[in-house]
Amino acid sequence: MNAMVFKEACLHFAEVAAPYMPIRDPTHYEEALALIEGLLEEAEDSADDPLNIVIDMLSRAIAAYEQQDATLASFATQPADEPADLALLRVLMSQHQLGVADLPEIGSKSMVSRVLSGQRSLSKQHIKALANRFGINPGLFF
Repeated sequence: MNAMVFKEACLHFAEVAAPYMPIRDPTHYEEALALIEGLLEEAEDSADDPLNIVIDMLSRAIAAYEQQDATLASFATQPADEPADLALLRVLMSQHQLGVADLPEIGSKSMVSRVLSGQRSLSKQHIKALANRFGINPGLFF
């Protein structure tokens, strides 16, 4: 391949990849996440697979967007600031759009509030019931 053909291929790639590198809006962010998921399924676990280079570039673009978006950045740091069980509980509540009244596995609204504020801890029974409800491994709470 001569330099001119390579340059033309790079320019074409840059034109096609423009919405994703860098990512500038939530629509392209969601598209990039879907795209990388598909690429991860297709790529071979080999350094020779050219899809791995594209995955790496797309991963960097996604990470850069997540760091510049205030909502995503705060979401990423929030779980690291608290114990694993509370972080997981908050993520589950957020993902399933649940409030303190929506967790009978823990008990009353006031009990859920005390757990979320750190005044009370999740018991083994709470963890087992929550893991069963959400179909996750109870070990994720530890």
